[in-house]
Amino acid sequence: MARGVMLMSGGIDSPVAMHYLLRQGHELLAVHMDNRPFTDDSPLSKVVDHLAILRERYHQPIPLYVVPHGTTQVTLMRETDRHVGCVLCRRFMWRSAERVAEREGATFLVTGEALGQVASQTLSNMRSATASVHLPIVRPLIGFDKQEIEAVAKSIGTYEISTRPGVCCQAVPDKPATRSNLVQILREEEQLDVEQMIDDCVRKAVIL
Repeated sequence: MARGVMLMSGGIDSPVAMHYLLRQGHELLAVHMDNRPFTDDSPLSKVVDHLAILRERYHQPIPLYVVPHGTTQVTLMRETDRHVGCVLCRRFMWRSAERVAEREGATFLVTGEALGQVASQTLSNMRSATASVHLPIVRPLIGFDKQEIEAVAKSIGTYEISTRPGVCCQAVPDKPATRSNLVQILREEEQLDVEQMIDDCVRKAVIL
């Protein structure tokens, strides 16, 4: 079986997506993009508890990389068009996950995205975001609706963790774009030192 890197948010979807791949026998690592100060400690706490359940269930170590993402958010808010901030944010998340994959010898990336659930998960926005990386991306939940995902989360014991109180990301723009143009996204990134930003984040990652 293959080795992959899973983006873990603390929400309902990502532990369910991880569950399906672990059930198939794949070996996974987790990457959590630490969005403080634009959120509180709760997302990381939830990820840690999700992984404890999945480690026990599937008898896998599942290392966790915690990558600081707050400084990237500050730069994006200052230097780029706020309407496409979520797409730019996702591009940096994917790049960080790919760097971890390269370090760990992983051959694919994983996300809990389901088509159309939030602004960053429209077809055009997912395309713009994932054009930033080269590794294949697996989306086990792409055709699920929220009720189906929640039912699985309850069955594997992660739902109550995901729904604990916490602060949602405060960096989300008031009116995030639901349709993005890759040419525009690349133009926005021309204002940034993308490689240096990714290097800084991954270098400061902590492995739990």
